[in-house]
Formats: sequence, C-alpha cells, structure tokens
Amino acid sequence: MNAPRGPLAGVRVVEMAGIGPGPFAGMLLADLGAEVILIERPVKPGDPLDLGPNNICNRGKRSICLDLKNPNAVDLVLGLVSSADALIEGMRPGVMERLGLGPDVCLTRQPKLVYGRMTGWGQAGPLAQTAGHDINYIARSGAMWFSSQANQAPLPPPTLVGDVGGGALYLALGLVAGVLHARAGGAGQVVDAAIVDGSAHLMNLVLSLHAAGRMPVQRGGGLLDGPWWYGTYRCADGRWLSIGALEAQFNAELLQRLGAVGDPAFARPYDPLGWPLGRERMATIIAGRSCDEWCRVFDGSDACVAPVLDPREAAQDPQLRARGTYVERDGVHQAAPAPRFSGFAPEVAAVPRRGADWQAIVEQAGFAARSAEEILALGVIPS
Repeated sequence: MNAPRGPLAGVRVVEMAGIGPGPFAGMLLADLGAEVILIERPVKPGDPLDLGPNNICNRGKRSICLDLKNPNAVDLVLGLVSSADALIEGMRPGVMERLGLGPDVCLTRQPKLVYGRMTGWGQAGPLAQTAGHDINYIARSGAMWFSSQANQAPLPPPTLVGDVGGGALYLALGLVAGVLHARAGGAGQVVDAAIVDGSAHLMNLVLSLHAAGRMPVQRGGGLLDGPWWYGTYRCADGRWLSIGALEAQFNAELLQRLGAVGDPAFARPYDPLGWPLGRERMATIIAGRSCDEWCRVFDGSDACVAPVLDPREAAQDPQLRARGTYVERDGVHQAAPAPRFSGFAPEVAAVPRRGADWQAIVEQAGFAARSAEEILALGVIPS
C-alpha cells in the first residue's frame, strides 16, 4: 500500500487497462513513484495481446481484475476515483461514457481529477471512431515521412514515434501538468492526448529545418537524410555503422579517422549535388572493415560514429552498461526507469499478477466493511 519513494510519491493514478501508449504512460508514472492502480479486464486464454508477466509496461503497478459490465464494479472504480489524482483510459471515444465512467461522472466524484484520454485520432474529428495503430497515426500526421531514403519505403521503428513518443509521453506530461495545476488550486480537467497530435508536435525540430530551407519535402535532399556524413552503412561483417558528423569540426575528424582527407568525393560536405557520390564512396570505405574494427578506429573520437546494436547487444555496450540502462528482472530484459534524478534511485519493480492486489484495492475503494466472500458474491471479480 505504500507508494514508492520518488518525485511523484503521493500521486495516485487509476489506469484502465489497455494496449500500447496508455500502459506505457502508467509505467512511466509508476517508475517515478506514483501509485498506479491497474483495472484489468478478463482475458480469453491464448489472447496474443495478453503478455502476462512479460508485460514490462505493468511494472510497479497494483492490479485488480474487474467485470466492468457489473454495476458494482463501476461503483468500485468510482470509489477509487474519489481519492485519485489522475485517471488513464485508452478506449474509443464514448466507451467510458457507456460504462458509466466518463469524465463528467468521474469529475463530479473527484473535482480535482485529471482525466487522461489516450487515443490515436483524438476525441473528435472524422476519424475519431475509426480503428488504427501506430503506423497509421504517424503516416497521417507526417511523422513517418522522413523515415527512409529517397525511393525507399518509409519504415519507422515500431511503436517509438507514435505510441510512445507521440502518445504515452505526451499523456504522461499532460497528466503531471494537470495534477500540478489542480494542486495549485485549479480544477480537474480532461487531457485529450492523440497520437496524431503528439507525433506531429514531435516534427517541430524538423519543421524548423524545413522552414530554413535545409530539409525539403523530397526525401534524400535534406540535412538529415541526404548527406554522406549522416546515415548508416553496412560493414564487412554485415553489421551496421551509424555516422552523424554534421558539424564541420566533427566532419573533419571523421575524414581524418577514415584516412579520407583530400578524397574528392568528400570535398564539398554541405553541397547536396555531391551527396550521392559521397554516399557511394562512404559505403565502399565502410564495407572494407568489420564493425568492431571501425569501432576501434573511432573509439573516443568526436567523429559521431556508433554501431547499430540490437537491444541485447546494447545492454553490453560499455556506455550503457556503466549507466545500468538495461536490466533484467524476473528473467525479463528491459530498460531501467528514466530520466535520472539526483535525489531518487528507482528500483525496477515487478510486474503484478493479474488481479493479485484485489483485496487491498477493494478496501481502498471504500468496500472495507464487506468480507472477501461478500465481494466475490457481488460478481465484480471474475472467477
């Protein structure tokens, strides 16, 4: 029952179980010390989206499984809402209202509540009731556009730009901002976090380059998707090396370490007309040695070169290992909480069993006077 120590200690969040960005936002808040009560639903055996103890996004939360079609279960959730700071839900617009748990009902019960709504398209608009996934949201928002070279299929990293970057992180920030506002004397409110909005907002740095004429709409001609000094190259062993030597001094060190000072293919690093030839020449050079050999060549340099690692390899990288960026808990490989705080060293919490904390949560919801048998008899806890 004790909230973990951390910058969000004392913040209580009710999370309606879902997939993708909502659970990730809840994990982030739990990592930072918030008490997160997870309202799970019954699942059918073999459900591919039921990750069980492997669901890292549920770490640090307390779990109760409820049949939300039962009015008593709705009363129980409202009992939890009455002492909560925030609520997270990721259902289609209107579903929570039909359950009797919409924002009007919840804010009447708890006027300081910050009601977080996580969707792909948002609460309004012609697509609000339409299904979609990460790849669809960032395709339509423009955030996928620069995720390939010219004449190649756009392919962003799964979930990172949409579900997590444009969704979960914006929802978590909105909830924290709303809680700060409420604790400063303001009223509770609804946070409408749409992945299309967040992923479009993430584009503002690239759009700054576009406005300055340095990132044209045509892929392969901009400062971050065209030059030979900004991209990935295959090494002799089939592994990949990333190069990002954007500034002139880093570019000079790159060429010096490559042994390519004076190579005519690299003579005009900021002239787009020379980039195609430069990319061909760079590909030929990098293909001449293994990835480990190139890492030794660039070790400790400012040439802005790094190997492309898979998550298991990354855990053994000296930099990430020194920081403890990846950890293992209960046999599950996962990233440690972030960001870091000078006054708080979080532990990597366990993933709760589905419904494991139901008795304590029921008591917290104001049903303490009833016995466990009486609660089970109400039918709110699925058998």
